Amino acid sequence: MSDLYKSAAANEGSSLFPTYARYPISLVKGEGSWLWDDQGNKYLDFMCGIAVTNLGHAPKQVKDALVKQLDELWHVSNLFHIPNQEAAAKLLTDNSHADAVFFCSTGAEANEAAIKLARRYQQKVKGNGRYEILTFAQSFHGRTLATLTATGQEKVKEGFLPLPEGFRYIPLHDIEALEAAITDKTAAVMIETIQAEGGIIPVEPAFLQHLAKMCKEHGVLLIVDEIQTGMGRTGKMFGFQHYGIEPDIFTLAKGLGSGFPVGAMLAKGELAEAFSAGSHGSTFGGTPIATAVVKATIETLLKEKATDRAAETGEYLMNELRAKLAGNPFVKEVRGKGLLVGIECAGPVAPIISEGQQRGLLVITAGPNVVRLLPSLLVSREEVDQAVSILTSIFADQTATAQL
Repeated sequence: MSDLYKSAAANEGSSLFPTYARYPISLVKGEGSWLWDDQGNKYLDFMCGIAVTNLGHAPKQVKDALVKQLDELWHVSNLFHIPNQEAAAKLLTDNSHADAVFFCSTGAEANEAAIKLARRYQQKVKGNGRYEILTFAQSFHGRTLATLTATGQEKVKEGFLPLPEGFRYIPLHDIEALEAAITDKTAAVMIETIQAEGGIIPVEPAFLQHLAKMCKEHGVLLIVDEIQTGMGRTGKMFGFQHYGIEPDIFTLAKGLGSGFPVGAMLAKGELAEAFSAGSHGSTFGGTPIATAVVKATIETLLKEKATDRAAETGEYLMNELRAKLAGNPFVKEVRGKGLLVGIECAGPVAPIISEGQQRGLLVITAGPNVVRLLPSLLVSREEVDQAVSILTSIFADQTATAQL
């Protein structure tokens, strides 16, 4: 195991399952775009908890809403009306084409709900018995049995057989394969607008628009997984808004709660009858605390015009990276949308991640050969310049070392 993934906790006989290859850092404080560890070291955070703290760490308006709610009510069953839940759902529908919202606790739960809604709508409302879900190679949709089965990466499935039936995979951007895959058993197609875990691969507009058209023609539901791309990350509130389409269902988590665990599945109104009382549920979905945070997060995103800032800053970040890394033989491409940016390299990038930590910059991989950058949507130009300077220096040193 490389130094990058050594865990101090594991060396000390931790009681935790070793499900994470942890970096040798213990973070204890965050503010804005910055984090501090238990040794007093300061880091510029271009990970954001993997696209979670979209407003930076501990944003004041969200913190104030959380503290206020903690003094009032923590949890009640969804058998009662929850005012915060209604208010948060209305903010989501007012800022999208969706008509109905189901709250849960995680992105995997949101995708599970989307899969269940698609099947139940086809079978109970349309009465056609459809059940298959089509997804794409290199996609990532979660860690539950259904969502890891939906994921188009074999590595996440090892040791979990047998997997649930009813999922098939097609190559991204292969229109012929798509057309051949849709049958009278197809209930829905699930897609990410950017394959983030798969290497920061933006979906080509013509392909997604053709997919949306085919779904409509064949009575197939279109599900867009916005777990990582949603809540302003790409420069629009939701990634699909770059493509001029309206999915039947889309899912959110990560940036939805500014670090508080919450997910959501949203759908067009005609699908709502498929989820009648008792058909689905979540004990911790849409609690007073969670939805107070969601409400404050959305209000802050709108007030700060965070989506516009992500679009402008993301363009600046990618232009700076392309200019500063031009001619570096280790760098193959800089790509992305908004503040979801990938640097594809000619070899493994784990040493770059490790060296970034040593120099006070936190970034993450997106596959073995891609450096992923996920700063706060409110990151300043000065902070972007600082990150670009560190990365430029690291890449220069990496290339010089490789040539020795």
